[in-house]
Amino acid sequence: MPERPDRRPSPPSSSSPTPSPTPTPAKRSGWLRPPGAGATPPATPPAAPPQPAASASEVPDGHRSVIDSAVYRDGRRVASPATLADTFRQLREQRGGMAWIGLHRPTQAELHSLAAEFNLHPLSIEDALEAHQRPKLERYGDTLFVVLRAARYLDAPEEVDFGELHVFVGPDFLITVRHGAAPDLSAVRRRMEETPDLLSLGPEAALYAILDAVVDGYAPVVAGVQNDMDEIETEVFRGDPEVSRRIYELSREMVEFQRATRPLVGMLHALMAGFAKYGTDEELQRYLRDVADHVTHTSERVDGFRQALTDILTVNATLVSQQQNAEMRALAEAGFEQNEEIKKISSWAAILFAPTLVGTIYGMNFETMPELRWAAGYPFAILLMAVVCVSLYVIFKKRDWL
Repeated sequence: MPERPDRRPSPPSSSSPTPSPTPTPAKRSGWLRPPGAGATPPATPPAAPPQPAASASEVPDGHRSVIDSAVYRDGRRVASPATLADTFRQLREQRGGMAWIGLHRPTQAELHSLAAEFNLHPLSIEDALEAHQRPKLERYGDTLFVVLRAARYLDAPEEVDFGELHVFVGPDFLITVRHGAAPDLSAVRRRMEETPDLLSLGPEAALYAILDAVVDGYAPVVAGVQNDMDEIETEVFRGDPEVSRRIYELSREMVEFQRATRPLVGMLHALMAGFAKYGTDEELQRYLRDVADHVTHTSERVDGFRQALTDILTVNATLVSQQQNAEMRALAEAGFEQNEEIKKISSWAAILFAPTLVGTIYGMNFETMPELRWAAGYPFAILLMAVVCVSLYVIFKKRDWL
């Protein structure tokens, strides 16, 4: 590979963790501020070459791996190559330039081309191809490899959609490889191009802007999940039978959300630990501390959501158990009342059966029956019926059947 003229010295990066400084209390991104106190961009910046037509959405129509590719010098876009080969050539021609290449699900050949041009480590290329990686920060020589898990909240299905982003940061290049819809890196690029003084600090400034965009994207997710939690609490106490499934689904999303945010805290602390070692610009240090503060706050919120969902699930199980016990008690009471009615009906049936039996026997009209011509037969039969009926009534009454 031909040697690039006036190659930019290695940008400040870090990988060795040390205790992090106290996060700033700000909750809004500071990336739109120009670097340095009182620094303002030039009033009439030189016109940049026309940018190639690219979809502003994160999932372009059709599959186009190279979403946007540009070469910058002193923080301003000086070339917008249409292919990776043109990007490599333009970067060699620009003294002290920086290439920012945005890819969406690139092919194996495209990644191998990037690896050959920028000397990327095979392990990082393998991770970028396979995706499904945990958030991490690795250093291979003078190249920093960062894996991020972005998230966005979908209002219609009320669920969280996760994307994966791989970032390669070198001395004079920054490569992003997205697997998923989030985050909107086109907005990050536009924001950085509007602050050329900040972008002129090098690829690491673009990396911090991407970190900031990913972390800021967690805020709408947290708000959406909080709204879902409120709805679930209402459904739990209303006795909605479908709420258990919704709690389970949201719990799974929070597990994924926790996997995305928790490692990011350690990653940012590792970057902050290398400020002195790599001579990171003071303005970038402020921005990174602000991002670390945001992600720490988000991670704490996610931990709280998981605990709250566990408590809600316990409460829901208790309420369901109480409802089932009440239904069983009501069913038992109904069965008891029905049994009492059956006993009353059976008792009266038995009482009425005795005279019916006597009357049926003496109503058969057989001439050889001995009692037919007995003068006291009728009074005796009536008396027998009365005695049997009264006896049965007394017995059933003592047993509380009547």
